[in-house]
Amino acid sequence: MNESKNVSRLYMQIGIIFVACLLLSNLIAGKMWAVSDEITLPAAVILFPVTYILGDVFTEVYGFHKARVIIWAGFACSFFAVLVYLLTIALPHPGYWEGQEAYAAVLGTTPRVAFASFAGYLFGEFSNSMILSKLKVLTGGKKLWLRTISSTIIGEGFDSVIFIMISFWGTMENSVVLKMILFQYLFKVAYEILFTPLTYAVVRFIKKKEGIDTFDTGIKYNFFKG
Repeated sequence: MNESKNVSRLYMQIGIIFVACLLLSNLIAGKMWAVSDEITLPAAVILFPVTYILGDVFTEVYGFHKARVIIWAGFACSFFAVLVYLLTIALPHPGYWEGQEAYAAVLGTTPRVAFASFAGYLFGEFSNSMILSKLKVLTGGKKLWLRTISSTIIGEGFDSVIFIMISFWGTMENSVVLKMILFQYLFKVAYEILFTPLTYAVVRFIKKKEGIDTFDTGIKYNFFKG
């Protein structure tokens, strides 16, 4: 069936969940999780992979163009949130308030880390959506598990490498940075694999509810319009 031109209530509701997960992931990313003596991951890994699962749902049901709208909405909301955080940190605080340093530590970010986060997000989400879209056409809509996992392998790979390399390369030993990339990447891919049954259930429910199943045949994969 061709892509629906209307934006449904369900589409908007899932979009809100996507943006909320993205904003929360950015907010909790500063907390480090000591998985073991050898493995340390940002706390965001417990939630951020959900944005890829929802991205898979958007592309599978509504097509690349509708997924693109949500990806850019997430970027815009994240950018706005960072600006608000930085503005509130910069506001003068009364001398009796002792929470400034803690507030800045949680909500503050450097231009380098912010750029890394935005770049990793855009490259990761768009590559994930585009690959899933192409594979759906090539497989005739079959083997959803293969398409979601394959697209995640590429998308999460871009996100992990771009974010960690830009954020930390040169600030610590190269072996530590490479280890961070590897463990974060493997965790995210494993997350997608474990949640595959839930992805199937959600996709099946939305397709039935919306009455659509979009195949991106002959479209142009432009990240901005088309």
